[in-house]
Amino acid sequence: MITHRMSSARGYADHGWLQSWHTFSFADYHDPLHTGFRSLRVLNEDIIAAGTGFGTHPHRDMEILTWVLEGALTHADSIGNGAPIRPGEVQVMSAGTGILHSEHNHSDARTHLLQIWIRPDRHGLAPRYDHRTIDRAAMHNQLAEIAGAKGGTGLVSLHQDVRILAADLEPETAIEHTLRPGRGLWIQVTKGAVRLGNLVLQQGDGAAVEGEPAVRLTAMHPAQVLLFDLH
Repeated sequence: MITHRMSSARGYADHGWLQSWHTFSFADYHDPLHTGFRSLRVLNEDIIAAGTGFGTHPHRDMEILTWVLEGALTHADSIGNGAPIRPGEVQVMSAGTGILHSEHNHSDARTHLLQIWIRPDRHGLAPRYDHRTIDRAAMHNQLAEIAGAKGGTGLVSLHQDVRILAADLEPETAIEHTLRPGRGLWIQVTKGAVRLGNLVLQQGDGAAVEGEPAVRLTAMHPAQVLLFDLH
């Protein structure tokens, strides 16, 4: 079964300095039909105005990833980490027992990104941070695992049985992903548009896939997709 989640159906908040689209319930947006998908709890698309950002705030018991599409976002946290995150990089923060952090766009142009929250497989973990550069050639017209379970093949590790894969696709390029029995897949189109069977997924659209052995995505334009393979 494939369920299409259109970009226009997402929750939306305009804070002036921040525009945010919520695939799942978040902050003041609550949709009982869309509170997450398996361990994927938050999938926000954010546009942060130049010279603004999120002040210091707390998190706990969540695996938080940042995926920058345009611009840069500078992270700083209470365990001593601080660095700008740019396209072609992936950052993960395990909030664990508690962490404070801030995120700012220090440039004179907007920053466009995805904020991704994954529920951990257990609570009470020590806070942790990692930040890696991706080999973009590994994403060219194929899927690259940018994050995955600890001990797996992901570029950064997560405290959850999940694989997050990314691909940059040229027009008419097709990719396939096979699902093991019992697993589900969330597809998010971050740029361009792709065909999934009879569906067309545009930028910002998502799709939940369950009970299917495999999916095939074909780019209609230059496109980027993220796939969340979840237990």
